[in-house]
Amino acid sequence: MTGWIDAHHHLWQLTAVRYPWLMARGETRFFGDPTPIRRDYLLDEFRAEAAAEGVVASVHIQVGAADPLAEARWVQRQADAAPDWPMVQVVFADLTAADLPAQLDTLQGLSTVRGVRQIVGRAPGEDAQTGTNALLDDPRFLAGLQEAGRRGLSFDLQLIPELMAKTARVLAQAPETPVALCHAGSPHDRSAAGLAAWAEALTRLSDLPQVTCKLSGLGMFDHGWTPDRIRPIVDTVLAQFGPERTMFGSNFPVDKLYSDYRTVAEAYRQLVPAAWQGRVFRGTAEHFYRLRIPASA
Repeated sequence: MTGWIDAHHHLWQLTAVRYPWLMARGETRFFGDPTPIRRDYLLDEFRAEAAAEGVVASVHIQVGAADPLAEARWVQRQADAAPDWPMVQVVFADLTAADLPAQLDTLQGLSTVRGVRQIVGRAPGEDAQTGTNALLDDPRFLAGLQEAGRRGLSFDLQLIPELMAKTARVLAQAPETPVALCHAGSPHDRSAAGLAAWAEALTRLSDLPQVTCKLSGLGMFDHGWTPDRIRPIVDTVLAQFGPERTMFGSNFPVDKLYSDYRTVAEAYRQLVPAAWQGRVFRGTAEHFYRLRIPASA
C-alpha cells in the first residue's frame, strides 16, 4: 500500500543545531557507534528514502539537541519550506521544570508541535549514568504529564521493560494525556526469556487505553535483525494493542546504521497482516498526531 506515515524519524543539520551526543568522539552508545550518521540528515534525503516506499507524511521526534527550542524552531522551518510534505513534530520539554507552562506556551506557538518527549529510559547501562529513571518518582513529572494533556499535547514515552510497571502507575494518573510508546518499549534482551519478560511487562501499558505503541527502532538492540527475529515483537505488539493503537516508525537515521529504508519497510509489509496495514501504516498515526494529509496522498 501507499500513503504511509512514518511516525518516528529524526533530522539534523550540524551547523544549525548542536547535538552533544552525536558529536561526542570515541563514545559508543546503546544503539552502537554513531560515527556513520555524524553528518547532516535533511528532509530531502529522508523524503527520497521514505517516499520510495510509499511514505507521504511524517512525524519528527526530538533528538537530544543542546537547545531544544532551537531544534523545534529549526524543524518548523524545514516543514514550512516543504508544504507538499506534511510533517509535524514532538519536541523536548522538561516536565519537571518550574517554568513548564511558559515553555509549553512558546512551543505551542509553532504550528507543527503535536506532543512532547522526555526520555525516561534508554538502556540499563546508560540509565545508571543519566539517572533519568528518577523522573518516575518525581511528582513534578506527573504534574507535567497532566499539564500536557490539558493542553491537547501527547507524550512520547521512551523507556525499558524494567520500568513499565512503575510507569503504568504514573500514567494511570494522567488518563487524558495520549501516550506514544516509542520503539515497542525497547525490548533490549532478545533471548526467549527476555522477550517473555518484556511481553508480560508490556501488558501494564497496553492495558491503559491512552497508550499507543510504535513499531520502531527495533534494530537498536539487534544490529543483525531479520524479519524472523523481530516477528515475536511485532506479533506481541499487535496482539496487545491491535491495529488501532499501533503505528509504524523508521527511527531513521539511527536505524540507518543497520539497514536501508526499503528493508525496514519490506519487513513490516511481511509482518503486519494486510487487513491491518491501513491502520498501522497510516490511520493510527494520522489520528494520534492530528496530521492533515491531502486526500490524494
